[in-house]
Amino acid sequence: MDTRTLRERARAYIEAETDPKFRAEVEALLASDDAKELEDRFYRDLEFGTGGLRGVIGGGSNRMNLLVVRRATQGLADYLKSAVPGKELSAVIAHDSRHYSPEFAEAAALVLAANGVKAFVFPSLRPTPQLSFAVRKLGADTGIVVTASHNPPAYNGYKAYWNDGAQIIAPHDEGIIARVDANPAIRTMDRAEALAKGLLVVLDKDMDDAYVAMVKSKLFRPELIKRLAGEVKVVYTPLHGTGAFHFERVMGELGLNVVTVPEQREPDGNFPTVAYPNPEEAPALKLALELGAKEKADVVMATDPDADRLGIAVPDGKGGFALVTGNQLGSLLADYILLSMKELGRLPAKPATIRSVVTTRLQTLIADKYGAACFECLTGFKWIADLMRRFESDGKGYEFVYGTEESYGYLVENEVRDKDGISAAAMTAEMTLYWRSKGKTLLDRLDDLYREFGYHEEKGLNKYFEGPSGMDVMRRIMEGYRASPPAAFGGIAVAKVRDLLEGYERELPAGAKAPSGLPSSDVLQWTLADGTVVTVRPSGTEPKIKFYVLSRTALEGGNLEAAKAASADKVGRIVAGLKAAVDAAR
Repeated sequence: MDTRTLRERARAYIEAETDPKFRAEVEALLASDDAKELEDRFYRDLEFGTGGLRGVIGGGSNRMNLLVVRRATQGLADYLKSAVPGKELSAVIAHDSRHYSPEFAEAAALVLAANGVKAFVFPSLRPTPQLSFAVRKLGADTGIVVTASHNPPAYNGYKAYWNDGAQIIAPHDEGIIARVDANPAIRTMDRAEALAKGLLVVLDKDMDDAYVAMVKSKLFRPELIKRLAGEVKVVYTPLHGTGAFHFERVMGELGLNVVTVPEQREPDGNFPTVAYPNPEEAPALKLALELGAKEKADVVMATDPDADRLGIAVPDGKGGFALVTGNQLGSLLADYILLSMKELGRLPAKPATIRSVVTTRLQTLIADKYGAACFECLTGFKWIADLMRRFESDGKGYEFVYGTEESYGYLVENEVRDKDGISAAAMTAEMTLYWRSKGKTLLDRLDDLYREFGYHEEKGLNKYFEGPSGMDVMRRIMEGYRASPPAAFGGIAVAKVRDLLEGYERELPAGAKAPSGLPSSDVLQWTLADGTVVTVRPSGTEPKIKFYVLSRTALEGGNLEAAKAASADKVGRIVAGLKAAVDAAR
């Protein structure tokens, strides 16, 4: 984009933005003639994609700011009124601890109010899963949560939900995007006027009580918790986010001894003690693990800033802690939930679990063992929620019991239609007690599963592509894989390819194309001759390409350690090859 156009876009932004800080940022860039920064802020409009908005906070069309939030909300309101005519409309809005989250949430609420949509807001920050719960509980028509999940402190975001409490998908996503892209005239309202007219309603503690009661009701063995709770110590960190508000209450009411990392307990959008507030990253758990060792904790738990993800670590038997991956905890929970339902006579006639296409296949094997179906969906919990919705209406009789994806997301209840780190933590605590009552640790049970189903190892690789040229590089990488399909990874031949953008899968070398069975998405997946699955997809929320390696290694003579060593070698070769290919394509 040429300099003149960039400056024109910057001046138009200054005229429209009401926030003095964001406006001053752009005025300073114009005064200093900072061409590079102007280009980054104005070479495009921050895209309202299928997952909403996510970007760096600041002034500019390619930034998260009040003007961008109001414009997105006006588009949402316009679409909502056309899609749900003839009724009094309502929305629920929540936010996390990030910079400008309260301001963005209120701005969205007042735009909705000005458009005649009653906006229910929480009195302070709340977890994302409670937003989903509240949309369903109140029978609202839409929901908004202001969060950038586990991104660095400079980021914030905005996710839109539909009336079932799930993030929007087609056709609503496309309809909202079209309205936002039309650059609608923004209507807003004064807060006092909105309150006086009953178009802005602040929720009270009843919604918190209802959510906590729901979380506790999903547990299988309250008597076991009551009997053994005093024997287990949990060290917890909310990573400066929303989690402590409900985590400490739920665990306390269950009688569990919780020690929260003091340096990370209070909400803080600077996330001062971590580089990334992401429980998937080992450095984020450093303080929690140190406190866990000091307190001799039985389990260390961490939730991300909006408390929809859960990470854990458990004693490794050698004086330290072992980090449990999302795939591993997801498998342990699938096993525990299905086992408990079977033991207690609560397994439905047609139980259904759901996993994403990049989640370990161990969960399919576990489901098969208990006579449950394991459905596959695209990455993102909105697709898990979509299947849950279909179970309720397609007449096939499937009943949802559990859903998970590898990125530390778990759902153990029907009342929420997004991943829920709080309910997953409560279930994990009960699961820890259950296996303790059987003389096992969580790692012991994981090894049991490996001995039964083979050793499963999963590895992820993220490559970032920042700046105006980043999207072009990512597109070239994906086009390159399609134009010149790889014949092997790590020396293992490709036996099957699945292209979800083109909508087919095909056995190699000469099999016919068959429908993929999943919605269109820019995802390529290769199944290797030994059953290993390699997947590549551009992220839907960040400027990066994500690679996933899902490996299964059979145990020879029951030798688990030998299988682990063989798997590490195989996965290492595959990942090294992926890194080299991406570096060559930059």
